[in-house]
Amino acid sequence: MVFAADCPVLFDRLDEQLRSAPQPAQNLFANIIGSVCTRIPVLSYTAKADRLARLVETGAWTDAALALIELELPAWSVRRLVRESGEWLCSLSRQPNIPPEIDDGVDAVHEVLPLAVLRAFVEARRRCIVASETTVFAVPQLQPAASHFVSCDNYA
Repeated sequence: MVFAADCPVLFDRLDEQLRSAPQPAQNLFANIIGSVCTRIPVLSYTAKADRLARLVETGAWTDAALALIELELPAWSVRRLVRESGEWLCSLSRQPNIPPEIDDGVDAVHEVLPLAVLRAFVEARRRCIVASETTVFAVPQLQPAASHFVSCDNYA
């Protein structure tokens, strides 16, 4: 579970682990799920969560990373996966039908496809947590009514 005080440090540490990792591993997935995922522990007894666990166990890293996005961030989807200059670029978006220029999506790169997807996932998760912490709901403050009323109308 992520707490507000250590949130930036945790996400920076996860991104650094993913950036420097040469290849995906089970402990890397376990670290991400245990650190920043809130839905997967609740869904742990469902078929979708079992599918994710099987994908990680068998080493189907790309499918596992995409399943992680599907389970944990259902409002997000993959906008683009492309390999350029020896690196994979993964773009995630909450609104994939609008032009990329005005979309507030996330991009991440890595030489290994599943790690690029995981880096994008971690950044999207960071944005979700930061957005939920900074959202302030303005509730109008009402003053108690006076015990008597004065009419200001001109009856002349």
